[in-house]
Amino acid sequence: MTSNPVTVTLAYQVAPGHEADFHSWGWAMLGASARQPGFLGGGVLVDREAEWHVVYRFASEGMARAWEDSTARMEWDSRVERLARRTGRRSVRGSQIWFESQTAQPAAPAPPKKWKLWFVNMSAVFPPVLGFNVIVLPYLGGLNPFVRTLLLCLCVTALVTWILMPRLQRFFKKWLYPPLQALRGRHRRRTA
Repeated sequence: MTSNPVTVTLAYQVAPGHEADFHSWGWAMLGASARQPGFLGGGVLVDREAEWHVVYRFASEGMARAWEDSTARMEWDSRVERLARRTGRRSVRGSQIWFESQTAQPAAPAPPKKWKLWFVNMSAVFPPVLGFNVIVLPYLGGLNPFVRTLLLCLCVTALVTWILMPRLQRFFKKWLYPPLQALRGRHRRRTA
């Protein structure tokens, strides 16, 4: 493998009802490109709601162009005309493409206000501390204050961490992170 491989992404708008045919065409075309010098791999990326992508990788830009300009490739392009319309081509050198996001990601929502976090934390910590002090501590009066405090902390921390906070976070998530919930709602509606 050379130090400067090229990844080519071809975008297609597939005609309704021809998705399976396009999928077969894409893999067959990649099979033909695999016989070309410098071919490193490829795949067909399926998106039933938007564009479909045929991605292939060659050892160099010249080898990718040689495949794209070949008569064999032109025959494959003529076969796909009744199934889909090509909407774009993108070529990227090197392997950096696999580690970079190519789409604009929505900005992370702002963290909740401190007073909201304080409220949720107090809602989680106060009930078990009160219960431990009223129900359990009267029976532990003869213990060393260090041991009593350690038991209080262990019990309350376990209850808060594994039982109360997960439930309170689910209960208050729309109040704590309203922009995130709005974003997720739009995403679900779009993909549903």
